[in-house]
Amino acid sequence: MDLQRLRQDHLCETDELASLVAAGTTNLRIVDMRGHVRSTPMPDGSQKADYVSAGDEYKEGHVPGAIYIDWTRDIVDLSDPVPVQIAPVSQLVDMFQRAGIGDDCQVIAYDDHPVSQFATRLWWVLRTLGFHSVRILNGGLRKWMGEGRQVTKEITSYPMAHLTAHPRPTLRVTAEEVVSLLGSEGVTLLDARGADQYYNEVHRGSRGGHIPGARLLPRELLITESGEFLPSEELLAKVEHAGADPADRCVAYCNGGVAATAVLFALSMLGYPNIANYDGSWNEWSERLDLPVNDPSIR
Repeated sequence: MDLQRLRQDHLCETDELASLVAAGTTNLRIVDMRGHVRSTPMPDGSQKADYVSAGDEYKEGHVPGAIYIDWTRDIVDLSDPVPVQIAPVSQLVDMFQRAGIGDDCQVIAYDDHPVSQFATRLWWVLRTLGFHSVRILNGGLRKWMGEGRQVTKEITSYPMAHLTAHPRPTLRVTAEEVVSLLGSEGVTLLDARGADQYYNEVHRGSRGGHIPGARLLPRELLITESGEFLPSEELLAKVEHAGADPADRCVAYCNGGVAATAVLFALSMLGYPNIANYDGSWNEWSERLDLPVNDPSIR
């Protein structure tokens, strides 16, 4: 397996993006995916999470040529009672076409999150449509600005495009599908949250702990101190240590199906062929009392 080629297919380095911008590459679509998950401690010891756009931050400065996609509205199903679930295919296709993202485009996404989890969320969303020409800016906006590269307040727009969807439903699983996989051979369930939530030292929602059988792989373990994805050999060691087998069906989850996409992105970059996001994640699982929970804090 050519890990270097896979890495180049998934990541765009800042030097390359700067060259593409300078060349005026006509089919390039840079997408600013900045956003926030803001946690508030509650009186009962749990955490409340608010999902927040960063559209105002985009207006204050962004990579030249970048458009802004709001992860809290543009790519989610606002009618779903579970927060920030992926939008229906028709809604996604319409939004991307209006944004100027079509079949012949190359998309490079970035954010300023330490693990690029909003950019990887867009990567996963586009992959569910069968669109593969999408990469993540390695190190994100923090690296770009840290290198003194140009930012602008100029708002970019592109003409309407045509995007052909080839939906890949296997990239997303439901709670019922997760239940059916529990305890099965050939399945690895990965929890992308921090150890504090996995062990129920902190919890969001009605219950704490983790899905039975889930292995802990915090998305922070995939990233260097400077915010870039680890070299591929080191990434492979991390995911193998967590128990992820490339021969398995590897399903990742977190709280809202966003951080999990950073883990899935890393697995894809390592050539893992059978990956999926449990999109409902802990937001759904913790509230459904018919679903089992492993709570390590209960002795």
